[in-house]
Amino acid sequence: MTRPALPLRTALAQGPVALDGGLSNQLEAQGCDLSDELWSARLLADGPGQIEEAHAAYVRAGARALITSSYQASFEGFARRGVGRREAEGLFRRSVELARSASGDEPVWVAASVGPYGAVLADGSEYRGRYGLSVPELERFHRPRVAALVEAEPDVLALETVPDVTEAEALLRAVEGCGVPVWLSYTVEGGRTRAGQPLEEAFALAAGNDQVVAVGVNCCDAAEVDAAVRAAVDGAGKPAVVYPNSGEGWDARARAWRGAATFDPARVAGWTARGARLVGGCCRVGPARIAALAKGLAVG
Repeated sequence: MTRPALPLRTALAQGPVALDGGLSNQLEAQGCDLSDELWSARLLADGPGQIEEAHAAYVRAGARALITSSYQASFEGFARRGVGRREAEGLFRRSVELARSASGDEPVWVAASVGPYGAVLADGSEYRGRYGLSVPELERFHRPRVAALVEAEPDVLALETVPDVTEAEALLRAVEGCGVPVWLSYTVEGGRTRAGQPLEEAFALAAGNDQVVAVGVNCCDAAEVDAAVRAAVDGAGKPAVVYPNSGEGWDARARAWRGAATFDPARVAGWTARGARLVGGCCRVGPARIAALAKGLAVG
């Protein structure tokens, strides 16, 4: 495994970096069953080799930043499966180690995923937010997850798929002082957070926070990205991170994807021109699209 020579913050100042795509869809393409409430995090215990291979598929496609399989991992969720705290801490660390190992000889940044509280509920509430919990309550939930991931020395923490400003504030408080840079990425719809807050307000939360290397959006329709990049750069004065879905919508009740794919790697040039510096895909965006995206970034 080869660590990048430059910190991610420095690299972003020099040009765009290609992120990976959806981990779950690649695992499913490899034949994995992700119907468990732990989703891909279950494989940290039951099939770590599958996770490493999924990461490696994106490295081969040209991704130079990998997001770990810890999105839906939590001490509470692991406990429901009979996994004790010490073993759970090891699984959090393993998520970082697997991504690092999958990089092989390529210099790849590893982003440890810190998914929202709603993801742990496994009921689609990360697309609604406003869980009825206070900032201190959400901070208490996230802080142990952050600590476990930080032990494995990722290059950055991905505070991702955040549905509202309340949880974003809690996450930023939970990571404060941990010694690892972060990016903050909201899931959005109609030019607002999923909870309905203006994006300018959401991104302004990171303004002046030196720990935050980028702000932006993920797990949304690609049509949302252009306006979101402008709002991120203007609202926070940071580079933008963007990794939208393929275009289909997730039906949480049916646990199925609906609609047509709209993700088009040709849009990337417009995103980077507006200030996007971390660019990839989320759900249902696989290695083929990431390969086209990475090629476009290299040409640009």
